Amino acid sequence: MKVSGFTFIRNAVKFDYPVVEAITSVLPMVDEFIVMAGNSEDSTNELIASIPSDKIKIFHSVWDDSLRSGGRVLALETDKAMEHISADSDWAFYIQADEVVHETFHAQALESMRRWKDDKRVEGLLFNYTHFYGSYDFIGDSRRWYRKEVRIIRPHIGVQSWKDAQGFRIDGKPLKVKESGASIYHYGWVKPPEQQQAKQEYFHKLWHDDQWMKENIPEVAEFDYSSIDSVARFEGTHPSVMQARVDRQNWKVNIDPAKKKLSVRYKFLLFIERLTGWRAGEYKNYRILK
Repeated sequence: MKVSGFTFIRNAVKFDYPVVEAITSVLPMVDEFIVMAGNSEDSTNELIASIPSDKIKIFHSVWDDSLRSGGRVLALETDKAMEHISADSDWAFYIQADEVVHETFHAQALESMRRWKDDKRVEGLLFNYTHFYGSYDFIGDSRRWYRKEVRIIRPHIGVQSWKDAQGFRIDGKPLKVKESGASIYHYGWVKPPEQQQAKQEYFHKLWHDDQWMKENIPEVAEFDYSSIDSVARFEGTHPSVMQARVDRQNWKVNIDPAKKKLSVRYKFLLFIERLTGWRAGEYKNYRILK
């Protein structure tokens, strides 16, 4: 079985992306790793080149900054990375620059790829998600966070990145997938408040025009993490590749997990979800095969 990894990145240093940790967390499971490096304004290229692995293949791209609708440029950069996946790869493992795979899930992910390798009905494998928020101590636990997404695809069958690169489709149709049983840890909402604010100001430009930005993104020095609706304290362990980042966290967040900012209707839906596992109205960009 041959497995490729792939990602895209731009301005990882400027916006404090754990891209080295993201790539490193996948390397033990892949035979090659494709990085589509955008036209950064910092030392991102040098950072990627410093990763000590001959599996990594770096390609370069210039982002189309005129695309300011729905995060479409992110999907285009993902597609560019996929074009470089080896023709003989059975699977391709996609990881975004703020996502990390805990080493305890490596065996499970590999076993899922082996199990479904020859079943051509299976176009992708689904991962569970844990979303960290504000610091490494808290996770988002409300309905605003997506619970699952496809992160392993079968390459060279027409798979394309969908919308803002959160998932994939073939000819506009959701992929037919199996559950991997493994999890992705998402750290995109864990940064020093000033860098989180800078990221919000920059990345919303990939979705919206200047008027929307003026009306919806406040001009402040630091992001207000206390505006979250609900969090829970994280009780597990972080991936080993993330431990150095966890140890050097030097900011505090004003969050109280006991305080919930939820409407009565929202509380009821959340109660039903936790009781039954069913999320009413959940968006699913995939079809789980029986």
